[in-house]
Amino acid sequence: MINGTILRNAMISGANNIAKHRSSIDELNIFPVPDGDTGTNMSMTMANASAELQKTEGGTISEVARVAASGLLRGARGNSGVILSLLFRGFADGVKGLEAASGTDLANALAIGVEAAYKAVMKPTEGTILTVSRVASEKAKAAAEIDDDPLYVWNAVCKGAEEALAETPELLPVLKKAGVVDAGGKGLCCIFDGMMSVLRDGVVLPAAEETVTEDLSSNDAFRSAAAEFDQDIRFTYCTEFIASREKDPHKDPEELRRYLQTIGDCVVVVADDDIVKTHVHTEQPYLALEAALTYGQLLTVKIENMKEQHRKAKEANDAAKAKAEREALKPVEPTEEVGFVAVAAGEGLKTLFTDLGCTHVVSGGQTMNPSTEDILEAVLATPGKTVLVLPNNKNITMAAEQVIPLVKDRKVMVLPTRTIPQGLSAMLAYDPDSTCEVNAVKMMEAAGSVETGTVTFAARDSEYGGRRIKEGDILGLVNGKLTLVEKDIIHTCSKLTRSMVNRSTSFITIIYGADITEEQANDAYNRIKSKISSDVEITLVNGGQPIHYFLISVE
Repeated sequence: MINGTILRNAMISGANNIAKHRSSIDELNIFPVPDGDTGTNMSMTMANASAELQKTEGGTISEVARVAASGLLRGARGNSGVILSLLFRGFADGVKGLEAASGTDLANALAIGVEAAYKAVMKPTEGTILTVSRVASEKAKAAAEIDDDPLYVWNAVCKGAEEALAETPELLPVLKKAGVVDAGGKGLCCIFDGMMSVLRDGVVLPAAEETVTEDLSSNDAFRSAAAEFDQDIRFTYCTEFIASREKDPHKDPEELRRYLQTIGDCVVVVADDDIVKTHVHTEQPYLALEAALTYGQLLTVKIENMKEQHRKAKEANDAAKAKAEREALKPVEPTEEVGFVAVAAGEGLKTLFTDLGCTHVVSGGQTMNPSTEDILEAVLATPGKTVLVLPNNKNITMAAEQVIPLVKDRKVMVLPTRTIPQGLSAMLAYDPDSTCEVNAVKMMEAAGSVETGTVTFAARDSEYGGRRIKEGDILGLVNGKLTLVEKDIIHTCSKLTRSMVNRSTSFITIIYGADITEEQANDAYNRIKSKISSDVEITLVNGGQPIHYFLISVE
């Protein structure tokens, strides 16, 4: 029998195992835009459950399952995280009232979870985490009829999940073409395997240790000199290397310094009798390495994309600010008739939604899906008797919908806006003289009339929609559909916008992101204005959003 302590340890082990494989699961994303965050979402969802479980000493299996389900629900991020929470919420319902569980109990509970997950998805797609969970459940039921031993049954769960995962490319041609399995299904297999370690061996898999990258600039003087230049990023690649001086110990390192200054900046060269240690920012790291080879063999090399580092650092900073904002949110009494909560990233966009009447704007969006708990806190801090929530991203809608049953003192309505332009248009359509039900219809009608263009970058090499895409290519999408693959950001913005305009177009809003300068934004604006009818009103807005260079709203 499986008691509460065993289930507690198994869930913690499963959380640790998916955290260990988070990055590799993220990389299974088949679409080239930077939204491959399935592993991250599932890992963070499980981490929330693990944190809650670690506060307990155990209890009955019913009690432990309920704690895990509550933690998963509140920490659910993205569609994959929500589906995961639904699986284990159903599982908790299946073991409700039990002190311990047999193999048959486990199989029945998992089946209830699978049913709940399928019901929650409007159009279930086979070849995904749903398929993997369903097949695992079916194998568990078949195993339980042979042997009621929990270990025997869970072994069937793991094997069934792996078999289903291997078949996902046959069910989804887009997976087969990309040569990958489903990311959500892989994540679920990692969780099941982590749980199996406890059931079989009594061993909680350890939490993943943070990978430490060797610091090539361990010399204090070198590190300090290089750091002085890091404030001004003019070139893309930070290139650091150590070369031996075996070829010609008498060759002057100053020659290397002078050459590097012709191909980059932030040059630091430190040498002793045996090596030359170098730091340079350049667009041509291969030239720097070729020059280094004239001194001797390369002993170490580190090349980093500083623009990508800057983006990640900004995301981390935004996340920290969002955390501080969440901590500042306090529940309030519902004293007003209506309130609004929106999800958006970027100070400019937050200001836009606030100006349109949103009480709170939850920080999040592409690659930064807020949890159910994040949205719940914002709803409870909004003094509306009815709170309308605009997720503004298809991967956040399910997490937002999980808030509805958690709120008892006010009504929550989720308007399934899929993009920022849709959310803005919906807010503009709100009529304070109409009921919330009528407004919900009108607002979604307004959202549906908006065409959304997106200019972003390819996060990886891939082939999608018959197009070969290289990492760093500039991508143009219309309503999420890949339309353009270009090399220049401003050209892509102009070309994409013009492709979206037709005779009925009246308004265009160009929202530029954190990585676009005001000069670039004005350049895009002027190019578009010169190519379309003067009857079309064009507005340029600084949204400050990450990931997306431009968001384009065409109405």
